[in-house]
Amino acid sequence: MPYECHYTGKKTSFGKKRCYRGQKITKGGFGLKPTGITRRTFKPNLQNVTALVDDGKGNKVAKRIKVSAAAIRAGLVEKPLKRKYGYTRDQKQSDD
Repeated sequence: MPYECHYTGKKTSFGKKRCYRGQKITKGGFGLKPTGITRRTFKPNLQNVTALVDDGKGNKVAKRIKVSAAAIRAGLVEKPLKRKYGYTRDQKQSDD
């Protein structure tokens, strides 16, 4: 399973970490010079969640997927019922 959000597509991105040395020109120096430039990764806040996902045939199936915290907060994740016997009267009527 790739390290990517199922709904938003957020995944690991790359950038640089920079260290500067020297004194600022405004403080009487010759300016800041970047000395240590190293590669680094920016990882999204992904959570493993059981959610209802389309299986391609129009049915919703409970499946474990990786979802970003932003997608959870936005309400994109539809969670299944915790118990099979926990159906309400409205859900039973909609099945008939």
